[in-house]
Amino acid sequence: MKIVFHCFCITVIFLFISLHNSKAQLPIAFSEIKSYVVYKTPSNLCIDGKINEAAWQKAKWTDRFVDIEGTQKPLPAYTSRVKMLWDNQFLYFAAYLEEPHIWASLTERESVIFYDNDFEIFIDPDRDTHNYMEFEINALGTEWDLFLCKPYRDACSADNSWNFEGIKSKVHIYGTLNNPNDTDSCWTIEIAIPWKSMIEFSVTKKIPVDKEQWRINFSRVEWDFDVINGVYIRKRNKTGEVLPEHNWVWSPQGVIAMHQPETWGFIQFSDSIAAGNFVEPFIHQPEEDIKWILRQVYYLQKKYYRKNGYFADNLADLQQNIKIFNPQNKQIII
Repeated sequence: MKIVFHCFCITVIFLFISLHNSKAQLPIAFSEIKSYVVYKTPSNLCIDGKINEAAWQKAKWTDRFVDIEGTQKPLPAYTSRVKMLWDNQFLYFAAYLEEPHIWASLTERESVIFYDNDFEIFIDPDRDTHNYMEFEINALGTEWDLFLCKPYRDACSADNSWNFEGIKSKVHIYGTLNNPNDTDSCWTIEIAIPWKSMIEFSVTKKIPVDKEQWRINFSRVEWDFDVINGVYIRKRNKTGEVLPEHNWVWSPQGVIAMHQPETWGFIQFSDSIAAGNFVEPFIHQPEEDIKWILRQVYYLQKKYYRKNGYFADNLADLQQNIKIFNPQNKQIII
């Protein structure tokens, strides 16, 4: 095993040297990727959407969501945050979505929920960008879950028949739903996902252990709207086309594309039940540096293919005045 790893490292180093004068192709910097330590909950959580249990009060909120394209765009108009906890049965999520006008129309499960304002979770248990899941929910509590063997860009279709078996979710409205005559405050969501729906795609195939890390991201879709005959309608332009939605996320993607797992955030599981009493450090995994640099080569190959209709079969063809950066110290490697 050590010989194989050493050979791999030599190959990577050779690749760095061969790609002289190259420039990073990833849409964001590694330093922009978010991380979060998920602590254990000492007691079962009641999934009622209210986020009022003592365990939730101790858990830390994530950073406020930003525009999907990152700091190049203005901060979202409304605050969105998430908390996470876990126990031996579930991975728990609590979401807070500030919203002066809470509305939703889709009531059938497996509808395209992001046609309403919604909250979304993306989970990649083994951090390899393949075999990941997505969950969406609107203010009515209507759910859509799906499974992808790999991102859409790599010619994979979503499996809409797949479900998070045993999932529990509940929305709580602070205001009135679908009433344009008043001003609302926010809607909050609690979600409990059973491990049995996720661990078959993890490295260990078991419930996470202390310090284990997964890739996760969260998205909030927000539409501009009109009110017609007392009903909220997605806003259209003069030619009748629906205006583009706003995409607000926890860990920025750099582009308008959620299905880019290499730029999702990291979560690290902790066996500690002392959430809120102290801060356990997130541990950077050196292998992620190698993945990040190799991912840049992947982007170069995709760019080369778009231009030429085939992939490069030698490193010299990828030399396009591009520099490969070390994600930790932001220094040029080659």
